[in-house]
Parts: sequence; C-alpha cells; structure tokens
Amino acid sequence: MSDVSRRLTTTTRIHIMALDGIVNVNSLFSFAIFVGLNWYPTTDPAAMLIGSDKACAARADSAEGLIAFHVYSFSSFLFSSLVALALKQAIKISRAAGHDGGYGYHVRGTNMGNLNRVALRVGTLVSAFGSVFGCGFLMMALVDLVQIKLGRLGCGSFYTLAAIGPLVTLVPLALVIYVFLVLHAFTR
Repeated sequence: MSDVSRRLTTTTRIHIMALDGIVNVNSLFSFAIFVGLNWYPTTDPAAMLIGSDKACAARADSAEGLIAFHVYSFSSFLFSSLVALALKQAIKISRAAGHDGGYGYHVRGTNMGNLNRVALRVGTLVSAFGSVFGCGFLMMALVDLVQIKLGRLGCGSFYTLAAIGPLVTLVPLALVIYVFLVLHAFTR
C-alpha cells in the first residue's frame, strides 16, 4: 500500500468519524429539545413562575420565543445531521475496496462516483455551522425557559442572573472554540 493510498484511507476514516460525531451530538441535542418542550405543560408563563413576585413573571412573548427557538434549533440540528449523513453516504459510495486507489467506485467497469474533496470539506463545514446555529438557538430557548421559571431578566433576580450568566458565557465561548477548530481543520 503506497503512502498516498494510506493517507487517503486515514483521511477518509477521520472524515467519517467527524461526521459520526456531528450526527451523534445533534441527536442528543434534538432529544433534549423534545424533553424540554414536554416539560413546559402550560401556555400561561405566570403559572410556571417559581418565585412569588408576579410582577416579574415572563410575558407571552417569552413563551412564544421558547417554542420558536426550540423549532429553529431542531431545524438546524436536523439540517446539520442530514448533510453529515449525506456526506457519509457519498464517502461510502465513492470508496472502493482495492479499486482505483480509493478514488472511485466501479461496478463492472462503470465508474459509479468520485470523491470530491472540496465538496466533502465544504459539506463538513456547512454541517458544523448548522450545529453551531442549533446550539445558539437552543441557548436562546433556555434563556426564555429560565425567564419563565425564575422571572424576567429585567427584574434583576439573583437566581435568574445566576442561571443565565454561565449559560450566555460558556456556550458562546465553547462555540467560538469549536468554530476555530473546525476552520483550522478545514484549512489543513
């Protein structure tokens, strides 16, 4: 086996593992979205408030935002997963066991497909950014959920700020790190 063939096989395995990771994480987040929607049983945000100050109860726009951001998040995760699964299928179709050095798949001498590395890299990038948008929308849905349960941010409740503070600090920080790592992998 030549160095080029070995490198292509290793690179393809790495791409498949990365796409598997994207699909698995998106599946977990999608499950969390449905669990989160099921734990919100009422349409009246004031009835869900844990504290006693009804003046700090979230308004209906927070409840609408919660549902909308959950739907946007699910759509982003679904888009990302479908792109990743399509790329995995393209890799599996284009890989040949011993044919054409791993570049194409042949059936009875007919070329069934070639692996376009640029399309693979761009597709992986698009799938990763779909996951990033999904995480952003999920974070905004969680902010609305905290406001419904603990009171509006404008009231300055310690518990609301303590719940939302780490959420809006750590999630964007993790997303920035993820984006830089994806871009680094994309350029290498």
